[in-house]
Amino acid sequence: MTTQPNATTQSDVTTEIIGTDAGDARVTWHRAKRPRLVLAVSHGAGGGVEVRDLQALAHTLPAHGVTVALVEQPWRVAGKKVAPAPKTLDTGWRGVWPALTKPGLPVISGGRSAGARVACRTAAELGAHAVLALSFPLHPPGRPEKSRADELLAAGVPTLVVQGGNDPFGRPDEFPEGAYDLVEVAYGDHGFAVPKRAETTQERALEIITDGVARWTASLR
Repeated sequence: MTTQPNATTQSDVTTEIIGTDAGDARVTWHRAKRPRLVLAVSHGAGGGVEVRDLQALAHTLPAHGVTVALVEQPWRVAGKKVAPAPKTLDTGWRGVWPALTKPGLPVISGGRSAGARVACRTAAELGAHAVLALSFPLHPPGRPEKSRADELLAAGVPTLVVQGGNDPFGRPDEFPEGAYDLVEVAYGDHGFAVPKRAETTQERALEIITDGVARWTASLR
């Protein structure tokens, strides 16, 4: 594993390149002043770490004692537009993990969409303290029979699912019973976007996400 620090514009935000067997990944650290946990969270197959929910968490959680590490998978760093097979995504995540544990704090393994699946699949073997699954893709749109619930239920650690009420990849009421918590973002789609005429504003939707995650991390022991 190789680490290459990069210049940043804020004293509490740093970026590094991590070499993995799937290629170079990029980690952007948003550090808490008095951290007690690290939330390492990656993106999905349709976007990077610039998406609204990941950015909201990165800017909110450090004030709650949680250092946030936004992880860009190697395929995104390489400029590719199509995500590789799940096995390759898992390889990239495993390669980044030693850098995520370097602060010596418990690490929450997190991700949105495909990244949430990666976090669930690898949590037990990597020794994750907990799992945060944002917009977990329970099934392909319109194909509820193609359930991926087994990945979620097999995480083996405390797990929080944050799901949009209108997510075509799985609405909250479609999720099976299991040992996990679930926060619903009313009217939200797979990217947590809400219609302009919805009772929930976009700003409030992000507050539901950040407040829910902050409360959940505070409950972890």
